[in-house]
Amino acid sequence: MISLIIGNKGSGKTKHLVQMVNDAIAKSNGNVVCVEKETKLTYDVNYQARLIATDSYNVQGFVAFYGFLSGICAGDHDITDILIDATFRIGGRDYEELADFLEKVSKLSEMSDTDFVFTISCDESLLPKRIFDFCKKV
Repeated sequence: MISLIIGNKGSGKTKHLVQMVNDAIAKSNGNVVCVEKETKLTYDVNYQARLIATDSYNVQGFVAFYGFLSGICAGDHDITDILIDATFRIGGRDYEELADFLEKVSKLSEMSDTDFVFTISCDESLLPKRIFDFCKKV
């Protein structure tokens, strides 16, 4: 399943994501991963979550981002939740590419039995409607 935290800059998306990471740790029987662009959440996220900064691995664009997430899933079959902050800063700001990316991640989610949560920094009306065919807003 893919969940989206949608809102404009300063609307509390990251704070909501941090709470969801900490809640996921409490309920998970496996591993929880938090992905961010650069290391900013070190002191906010529970130490039991694996915190990964994409800048450390030079991930840029949605194609590389998908490969990165696939590699995380392939490397650890015990991951139950992957929560991602700053989606547009990692993948780029192309809404159609975002939709294609999320559709592929939806299939990865089903295949790996992993729940994904993404923060999306924009007005919901700007997103292609087809995104909500395979994603839900939280």
